[in-house]
Amino acid sequence: MGHENLNLEHYKQLLLELRQQLLSVERTGKKAAETVELDQTRVGRLSRMDAMQAQAMSQATNARRDATLKAIEVALKSIQAGDYGECIECDQAINPKRLEIDPTARYCIDCASAMDS
Repeated sequence: MGHENLNLEHYKQLLLELRQQLLSVERTGKKAAETVELDQTRVGRLSRMDAMQAQAMSQATNARRDATLKAIEVALKSIQAGDYGECIECDQAINPKRLEIDPTARYCIDCASAMDS
C-alpha cells in the first residue's frame, strides 16, 4: 500500500546524490581514522590525547557514513522492487515530507515514534 503518485525518479536522484556526496568525502575520512602514531619525544601528552580524540571522532563519523551508505542501497533496492515509501513495520505510506528530509526512511512517523519510546 505505497504511494501511487510518489515520484520515484526524484527520490532515486536524491539517494544517488547523497551517495555521491558521502563517497566523495570517504577517502579523507578513512585517512583521519587511521591509527595515531606520534613521536613521543617531540609531542606532548595533550597533543597525543587530541590526536586520539580526533581519531575516535573520525571513526564514529565513518561508521555513521557507512550505515547511511547501506541505507541508501536498501532504499534504491526498494525503489526497484516497487515498495519504496512503504513503512516496513505497518505497510502504510511514509509521508513524502519525511522522505524529502530522509530519503532512506523505512518507517512511518508513527512506527518510528513507537520504536523510540
